[in-house]
Amino acid sequence: IRWSTPRRIFVNSMSDLFHEDVSDDYIEKVCRVMLAANWHTYQILTKRADRMSRLLRTKLKRAAAASHIWWGVSVENQKHGLPRIDLLRKAKPAVAFLSVEPLLEDLGEFDLSGIRWVIVGGESGAGARPIEGEWVRSIREQCTAAGVPFFFKQWGGTRKSTTGRTLDGQTYDEFPQIEQQPVVSAQRRASLLEEMAGC
Repeated sequence: IRWSTPRRIFVNSMSDLFHEDVSDDYIEKVCRVMLAANWHTYQILTKRADRMSRLLRTKLKRAAAASHIWWGVSVENQKHGLPRIDLLRKAKPAVAFLSVEPLLEDLGEFDLSGIRWVIVGGESGAGARPIEGEWVRSIREQCTAAGVPFFFKQWGGTRKSTTGRTLDGQTYDEFPQIEQQPVVSAQRRASLLEEMAGC
């Protein structure tokens, strides 16, 4: 709320907002702040798609309907990742996205209806499992066919800085298009801070 310049904020980038140890009340408080400071764009990513889907259809309906809050699931493989897409789609958020990172196998053909953005990347660091170009190209082609923005983050590997992020000689930096909300006045931001302090 104090930030007057619009930003893209990755909420819980090093954890999971929908972890079982995080209470529903706490998640609701986070959503109240995101709804209040609507001049920013928020990205929430989880592997716990079942809980997120349930809450977006009940307690978090307002946050699900807000186009400045993007809800995503991790899709690393067919067995665990693909079922999360259906759970996300079931919640029908205004902006649903997939983080296909690390991509660990060929996902094959999958349904992109209701999905507004797809990020793809390879695993990085010591012991990183390899990624195949054909797996990435398949997803890119499916995104193109469905009209879904495609973002290729990295090839990864033990030295991701050397492998880069170009695919077939091109960098893919596509994002979903949403209407930017105006920043509210300093006075209004101060009153929002007071309101949030009482939550």
